[in-house]
Amino acid sequence: MVGGELFALEDVTVRHGNTVLLGQVTCTVGAGMCTALVGPSGAGKSTLLRLLNRMAEPTSGRVLLHGRPLPDWDVLMLRRRVGLVGQQPVLLTDHVVDELRVGRPGLSEDEARVLLVKVGLSAALLARPTAGLSGGEAQRLCLARALAVRPEVLLLDEPTSALDAASARAIEESVRELLAAGLSVVLVSHNTAQARRLADRALVLREGRLVASGPADEVAYLKEER
Repeated sequence: MVGGELFALEDVTVRHGNTVLLGQVTCTVGAGMCTALVGPSGAGKSTLLRLLNRMAEPTSGRVLLHGRPLPDWDVLMLRRRVGLVGQQPVLLTDHVVDELRVGRPGLSEDEARVLLVKVGLSAALLARPTAGLSGGEAQRLCLARALAVRPEVLLLDEPTSALDAASARAIEESVRELLAAGLSVVLVSHNTAQARRLADRALVLREGRLVASGPADEVAYLKEER
């Protein structure tokens, strides 16, 4: 349901040694929409994102999915439901078709071609080796690989920051189409213009604290952001 609660963070703190990465964050993330996590470098955006599929753990407080604490979910099931695409594309196999089958070995070639098209790639890439892909193609292949396991939500950690303008636009268009199809997206971005283009709602972080939240085109962003 669009606008229903997907994730809830309850008084979440994350410490690394004596450093507080997140401090007493309480917020919700809605289903069926794009939520942007924005703020300057070191604000805690990626830490918060990684909490959502247990790639990081809170020092205190709770993170819930559909009202159920994340430790109550089987971690492998959780990570299939909540897919993560990082800032730098990391390819795990030598061929495109095998890359798409990493999390779903039974994926047919027809299904694989559909996934490529869904992220704006040519179906003809299916027989290609991964070594010859451009940065933009590799990032979109990582997106398709995440979609292959049919996640409920995608976590995108600065997915366009290492790409040229044309590749970044292609990724953004793919995200728009996925949102239109009903997928939930949580996007980390330091780029407020991108947040406004893609997101329905924004959570603004600074020095590990949640300092503002609201509609992405209305929320008060920080001056340090670009």
